[in-house]
Amino acid sequence: MEVLIRKFKISDYEEVINLWQLCQLPLKPQGRDSRCQLEQQIKLEQVIFLVAEIKGKIIGTVLATHDGRKGWINRLAVHPAARRQGLGTQLVKRAEEELEKRGLSLLAALIEEDNSASRQLFVRLGYEPRPEIIYFSKKIFPEA
Repeated sequence: MEVLIRKFKISDYEEVINLWQLCQLPLKPQGRDSRCQLEQQIKLEQVIFLVAEIKGKIIGTVLATHDGRKGWINRLAVHPAARRQGLGTQLVKRAEEELEKRGLSLLAALIEEDNSASRQLFVRLGYEPRPEIIYFSKKIFPEA
């Protein structure tokens, strides 16, 4: 089957949220993952939100952003029935291409420690773990 990788449209929202839930991605539906927030995010030049679909059904996502210096790959999700077929690799490579087009030469991904499948994928794609870096975050509001 042929996979179409295209830009996310806000009309994809419910299907994407359902996929993220199925893939057990941590969600903030009242915050950064709300329809309103995603609608604002996709209008920004530094946001690259792609979906993969087969016959009109979304089976994968990747959300890439950049801060002008470094590109970030986030929200990689592949439907469980479509895993181990190279779709995750395709999504990451498309996100990398889009970031490189914008002049980014340093790319990174934040992956939860217990997500071994994603960790293995990124290592296979040439990413190096940086255990000496500790991630800090601050929420302006609880659902951020």
